[in-house]
Amino acid sequence: QVQLVESGGGLVQAGGSLRLSCAASGGTFSLYHMGWFRQAPGKEREFVGEIRRSTGSTDYADSVKGRFTISRDDAKNTLYLRMTLLKPEDTAVYYCAATSNYFVTRATMDYWGQGTQVTVSS
Repeated sequence: QVQLVESGGGLVQAGGSLRLSCAASGGTFSLYHMGWFRQAPGKEREFVGEIRRSTGSTDYADSVKGRFTISRDDAKNTLYLRMTLLKPEDTAVYYCAATSNYFVTRATMDYWGQGTQVTVSS
């Protein structure tokens, strides 16, 4: 079993920055593709970005491209999401997730963290 624990959420003003962390345990972190997702109240959970195992290649939702950066430290079993130029519409609970599958989507992830709240004030 893989356990994922997010941290780093909080309140920030529009235009500000925040870095989220996801600590993984119980599995071989380096073998999983990792993703960040978010869910605002009353809305569906949506894909934010991903980082592949081995290659470390990344991909992002259009809504965050150029503003958010995903990274991973396999030696520390930790995933990161650096968020800059934050907008009120970024307000959501942010979730870390892991999968051994090829596709990183809300329907294909094997493990999920509990989420961390990010609130961006205008």
